[in-house]
Amino acid sequence: MDDRRGRARLSQQTAGRHHVSVITVATMGMLLAFAPFIAFAVIDRVVGSTPGLIAAAIVSIGLLLRDISAGRSMKILEIGTGALFSILAVFALFMQPAWSVIGVRVIVDAGLLAIVIISMAIRQPFTLQYAREQTPPEIWSRPEFIRTNYVITAAWALAFTVMVAAEMVLLYIPSVPRQVGVIAIIAALIAAVKFTGWYPERERSAS
Repeated sequence: MDDRRGRARLSQQTAGRHHVSVITVATMGMLLAFAPFIAFAVIDRVVGSTPGLIAAAIVSIGLLLRDISAGRSMKILEIGTGALFSILAVFALFMQPAWSVIGVRVIVDAGLLAIVIISMAIRQPFTLQYAREQTPPEIWSRPEFIRTNYVITAAWALAFTVMVAAEMVLLYIPSVPRQVGVIAIIAALIAAVKFTGWYPERERSAS
């Protein structure tokens, strides 16, 4: 009996350590999925919105092809990102709308927020797919594993909400200093990244 209890306790401790390390590895993959948004932000600032959208669409498609070639399942975030940037790039090329820089960013970040919210609405928080790639199947149904991914996904949704709100303020209230919006956006992103690393550790310590 003591031996069985000891093995069970060791299994739980190992699962806890594995769970935390998995979230760390999954975070790196998740951050890579944001590469199209980084490409858009850089190209948009240097060249313009339409080239930025095209570059982001190309990066998005590249990430999808990478998963397919590696035999990995395509992820909600990457599919949504690919669709978002492809649609916006085609629209910008053929319709040539008179978008402002902030206006385009509002649309892009609102689209990202919608993808994250939809992933939770269909009970597939977007971080779950990254975490599952690094965990054995027996962990997938554990309440703490699922809860952790819901909480982390919600934290990213909150960060993107702050970003959209800050950009809306810059768009419709020009008197607000641009630096205020930029600081709010950067702070929201840093907070989401930090929370993604901190929360699994907190859950392990509490268990």
